[in-house]
Amino acid sequence: MDFYGHIIDGQEVPSIDGATMDDIDPYTREPWASVACGGKADADLAVAAARKAFDEGPWPRMGFEKRQAILHRLADLMDEHADELAMADTRDMGKPIAQALHDVSRSSWNFRFFADHARMTPAEALPMDSGHHAYTRFEPAGVFVAISPWNFPLMLGTWKVAPALAWGNTVVWKPAEDTPVSATIVGRLALEAGMPPGVLNVVHGYGPNSAGSALTESSEIDRITFTGESGTGKIIGGVAARNLVPVSLELGGKGANIVFDDAEIDNAVHWAVQAIFRNAGQICLSGSRLYLQSGIYDRFLDKFKAAAEAMVCGDPKVSGTEFPLALASEEHFLKVKSYLDGLELDGGKLLTGGVGEGWSVKPTIIVDAPKASRVCREEIFGPVCSVIKFDTEAEAIFEANNTRYGLNAMVFTENLSRAHRVAGQLKAGSVWVNCFFIRDLRAPFGGVGESGVGREGGSFSREFCTEPKAVIMQIDPA
Repeated sequence: MDFYGHIIDGQEVPSIDGATMDDIDPYTREPWASVACGGKADADLAVAAARKAFDEGPWPRMGFEKRQAILHRLADLMDEHADELAMADTRDMGKPIAQALHDVSRSSWNFRFFADHARMTPAEALPMDSGHHAYTRFEPAGVFVAISPWNFPLMLGTWKVAPALAWGNTVVWKPAEDTPVSATIVGRLALEAGMPPGVLNVVHGYGPNSAGSALTESSEIDRITFTGESGTGKIIGGVAARNLVPVSLELGGKGANIVFDDAEIDNAVHWAVQAIFRNAGQICLSGSRLYLQSGIYDRFLDKFKAAAEAMVCGDPKVSGTEFPLALASEEHFLKVKSYLDGLELDGGKLLTGGVGEGWSVKPTIIVDAPKASRVCREEIFGPVCSVIKFDTEAEAIFEANNTRYGLNAMVFTENLSRAHRVAGQLKAGSVWVNCFFIRDLRAPFGGVGESGVGREGGSFSREFCTEPKAVIMQIDPA
């Protein structure tokens, strides 16, 4: 098997104690790579390298234009290695290869966008009446710890790393232990692109009592950005608070997808399928609660069921596969399966889908589940959609907001006034109207409640990645 090491201070290295972990392909359920398994010593070494590169190295001092050129070169190399990067994520977590290739293009665009955004975004000039003049500077914050999840290993990792680097920070990136390989490849390509040693470090390992906790507890870091499960986010937030380290936490979700009677049905069905079955439902933004207005309930459900059953399921490495016959890991498969094992106790009915072979759960639609049931309230993080009937607009808004999460929601209607009205009342960080998963990197991204703390994207990333400074100049000596 190929070996993938840590990237620390410009070198790819094994763990200090020689520890490794097998990287499992969830479709074959067999190891396909060997990966360095780091602990506190490896984490401390990476933080020290990032600290030195920030405090003494050229990266924060070279200016936006030179950083921009290196980040664009990295993006070029990622595009050149698109097949390798995509297959790494497919083998690591079972993502269909076509979707993984899409993720590579989104990931290289993260670097391009933030490199350009950092160079072109203006600061402020604040003329004063008192014979003084004030202006703002946005200076790099320091050493970032970026912890990315397993469901979009490359795309969500680069979403964190790219703005931090563009604004002149140094980074220690810890990918999820189940999906480590694409991060190592990006680390290799960053060095090839001319990034100085210590600027982008990659450390593999587990979370508690391992590399993850060592990174977040370090006294030598300046920012933590984390995407993952809400419980883990609370732990990281507590550690960061004790050290007064600012955090950005993008956590869980239980997205509401509201379809009104006047929606364009075929469009709404298409996006409903994408919203819950793309990436086998392993998306924090999934539309796992589907609210259908009573006038279209039966017609929509028939089309939705037919579309789910028509998906091309199979080996994620085959280009035509739409839905992978494998969840990301055995542990996650057992979690998702537990919701279906207890479905009858919850009172719901299986319209289609259910547990498949190996570690797979088929595209699954549940009807008649009580609103207080586990499948309607908890984040399953799998291809499981609970369908709920509603009558009035006010009822749909109330039910959509009746959750401890608030990451995103969807609204399908051809009534322009209703679209704006409902979007304004939904408690969610993002609301898609008549679409799903469309992103503008200038827009804020994040959630409310147990879906997280803070926003990233565009100028929101600048606020998190920099220390804003006010400079006040005397103009009139009198």
